[in-house]
Amino acid sequence: MSLNLADARTITAAAEARAAEIGQPMNIAVVDAGGNLVSHVRMDGAWLGSIDISINKAFTARAFDLPTKDLAENSQPTQQFYGIHASNHGRIMIFAGGIPIRRDGVVVGAVGVSGGSGAQDQEVAEAGSTAL
Repeated sequence: MSLNLADARTITAAAEARAAEIGQPMNIAVVDAGGNLVSHVRMDGAWLGSIDISINKAFTARAFDLPTKDLAENSQPTQQFYGIHASNHGRIMIFAGGIPIRRDGVVVGAVGVSGGSGAQDQEVAEAGSTAL
């Protein structure tokens, strides 16, 4: 099982709607079960630098099957995953905004959002992750 383009569009639409509600343009990426990019949207006015970050947040959430917010908390000095951000050729994002997407308890992909504060990124990613 994996996300397809129709799923990605549903996820992206929900995330975009939430970003518009809070008034923060975002980059929104969706990856499939293999961590491969299915779709990416850069809302008007969203930061160019956040394109790569959103894609890598989605990859990270799928690679470890956990929200990047949780990985962030465990990757600080003295914590169990300290230094993990240097793995996978630097693709690992250790701040909020990446969430795995499950279907019937199985991870089928992930969404990654970047462009606002960590709390805003997380809020928009949560809206997308619950859209299916």
